[in-house]
Amino acid sequence: VIFNESLLYPLWPSKNKGRWARLWKISCEGLLKIVAGSLLVIYEISCTHGELTLMNRELPPRFMYPKEWQHLTMFTLLIINGFVDVTSKNVLPQRCVALEKGALVLSSYELLLLLVSHVKESSGIELQVHSLLISVVFLLLLVLTAELWTPEMFHLWMMETFLFVIMGSWLMQAGFILYRPVSGYPWEDDDMSDLMFVTTFFCWHVMFDALCLLAIYGFSYFWHRCYRPSLKMTESKEAPYHESSPEPLYRLLQEVEQPEKEDQAPLLAKSSP
Repeated sequence: VIFNESLLYPLWPSKNKGRWARLWKISCEGLLKIVAGSLLVIYEISCTHGELTLMNRELPPRFMYPKEWQHLTMFTLLIINGFVDVTSKNVLPQRCVALEKGALVLSSYELLLLLVSHVKESSGIELQVHSLLISVVFLLLLVLTAELWTPEMFHLWMMETFLFVIMGSWLMQAGFILYRPVSGYPWEDDDMSDLMFVTTFFCWHVMFDALCLLAIYGFSYFWHRCYRPSLKMTESKEAPYHESSPEPLYRLLQEVEQPEKEDQAPLLAKSSP
């Protein structure tokens, strides 16, 4: 991706023979989204206390488990996005990148709406954690929306990757803060030090993720610089073979020059007295 724009949407290598030909062409990213979303749905249902119902039987009826249903909606969006990726890459006769990007942007819009309403009853540590996550999703949504009109801008790819990494790492950190504290003691909503350190941890995540991307970019750059001379040497070794047979090139030049001479002949005839 760093050195070749054609790697943006790479085609799977063609494998005409072998029983694993179709498996090789399956969208691994789409399958990973489907599997991860399905596992999260199963986990959410299993962790719900009591039966997961939409409404109770009282009069007037009331909605039940609002946060759990929002979680399930988020995970369902992930599954649908995975199905769109698999459909685009493996079912359609030609890959439709616009469909994939559109589904991703639509999922991000719905995710942002769900997160904004998710924090209505939150306070303290939980509100701070979700607010930082909402800021990342909002910035990611802006980048994804801009990519719909400028899909080949390198800076947007880097920002998208960076924001996705931050969102993933912060989601894992949020799970430890809210449900599995490392110290074994829950964070205190009334303690200002805990509230301040939530933002501090988020800033550490941003710096660490930036360093990781910088390390990957630097490794790729130096690997490319180190292996580029060897590639040039192999190309120079193959060059004499092409230079030893210049006849096709000479014929091509003759065919190009001949029409030019024919076009210039009438001009010369008119200019001569």
